[in-house]
Amino acid sequence: MKKVVLGFSGGLDTSFCVKYLTDDKGYEVHSIIVNTGGFTEDELKKIEQHAYTLGVKTHTTVDAVKGYYDRIIKYLVFGNVLKNNTYPLSVSAERLVQALHIAEHVKKLNADAVAHGSTGAGNDQVRFDMVFHIMIPNVDIITPIRDYKLSREDEIAYLKQKGVQMNFEKAAYSINKGLWGTSVGGRETLNSKGILPEEAWPTQVTKQDSEEVKLYFEKGELMAVNDKIFDHPTEVIQHLQGIAGAYGIGRDIHVGDTIIGIKGRVGFEAAAPMIIIKAHHALEKHVLTKWQLSWKDNIANFYGNWLHEGQILDPVMRDIEAFLQSSQKNVTGDVFIQLMPYRFQIIGIESEHDLMNSKFGKYGEMNTGFTGEDVRGFSKIFGNQTAMYHFLNSDK
Repeated sequence: MKKVVLGFSGGLDTSFCVKYLTDDKGYEVHSIIVNTGGFTEDELKKIEQHAYTLGVKTHTTVDAVKGYYDRIIKYLVFGNVLKNNTYPLSVSAERLVQALHIAEHVKKLNADAVAHGSTGAGNDQVRFDMVFHIMIPNVDIITPIRDYKLSREDEIAYLKQKGVQMNFEKAAYSINKGLWGTSVGGRETLNSKGILPEEAWPTQVTKQDSEEVKLYFEKGELMAVNDKIFDHPTEVIQHLQGIAGAYGIGRDIHVGDTIIGIKGRVGFEAAAPMIIIKAHHALEKHVLTKWQLSWKDNIANFYGNWLHEGQILDPVMRDIEAFLQSSQKNVTGDVFIQLMPYRFQIIGIESEHDLMNSKFGKYGEMNTGFTGEDVRGFSKIFGNQTAMYHFLNSDK
């Protein structure tokens, strides 16, 4: 029998794929789920049991949470990356990690084919396919849902015919949870107008009083919250999410351009990612120079867009990551943040690398590093060429 590796979530689409590939196509199916921070141990065990009940030959669970941070999230923080100044790339980033692990599993098993349950209407199909084309170019890619344009009703009828027993009730909202945020889709996001109701958000608001938190960054990486140090930044992210999520912070609707050309809307909640990015950026504005900040903005914007497009394997991404890593040498210090229902504000920072050091003067009040005559001469020279232009080209 030919082997096929199937990216498996346990939902309707990938459940259909198992039965279709085994019963109709005669494949030996090896399912794999790549956990990027969205599943509990109990959920993972239930998904494994479901896979074997459907008829897979083997099922593999990959814990990719720390690898996800080390390979992608770290650089999203270094670059303060927000797609369209709004979205922290919650789902798009984790799909790439999942695709990379699935491709490695195909190599390990020497499989003949790889399969995923993407439809033909979203970004994920491109992300998975592109990674597979590059990493496992001679392996067939099978996508039944996309190829046959199957509706949800078609899939349910097929599985019931096969005797599959599972919950076929469609949830009112589609939720995808990961370490770097949770996406929420529903009827309100299918049109250009509409906001998700309170009950649609996975994390409900249970905190009303404000509180202050202190985040400690070391060379650009979040290492502690309120002086509590963790072994790995992923643990700090999860801890901060537990504190801030109950305020309803980080909720928004992202409107974006998909890889395939259409526009789409999706809700998301990302309390920890939004706070971390804004806090990190605030610290950078104090410790980096003007041109470090300027070039970082340009390069990081390209990095985030190219990552969203699925181009994680482009070598230019390694070049940009090297620049971002280098820029973090002095991004060390504490950032103080006030948390409130549905919002937060940066109070300030403390860092030994703070370029707003009073030894060199106070903006708008007192200067200690140069004289008035220095400024008088500098101002004349700084505008010299522009003055020459206007002298030679203005109307007589």
